[in-house]
Amino acid sequence: MVFGSVISSPRGSLSLHKALDLAKLYLDNALMSKDPEIILVLCHDTEVSLSQAKRAAKLTEDKSMYGTIAAIHVELGDLLSSQGHRDEAKAFRKKAEKWRYVKVYQVLGVDRIDRQVAI
Repeated sequence: MVFGSVISSPRGSLSLHKALDLAKLYLDNALMSKDPEIILVLCHDTEVSLSQAKRAAKLTEDKSMYGTIAAIHVELGDLLSSQGHRDEAKAFRKKAEKWRYVKVYQVLGVDRIDRQVAI
């Protein structure tokens, strides 16, 4: 990484909401990209930001964003599946179940992860 020794990542100090915003930003860009390598890099960045959000949610015991966390896992899994990474996609779908995802956003017709899905 170019900035590894010059600029440290402030990601660890992000709030739950900011970490989720960052994860959504990475995921949205991955969904728009046509380059498989860039897609994988952005998927990794999504996963790292999502991990930070999950830690923050657990530490604060803030369950209000569990649906959003789950929905991001599902979308990440769908994207990875479309790129031929089926094992990784399956792992993300399992993680979504852990975060109480029950396909509510599909049943309610909510567009992707643009809205919070609370269960």
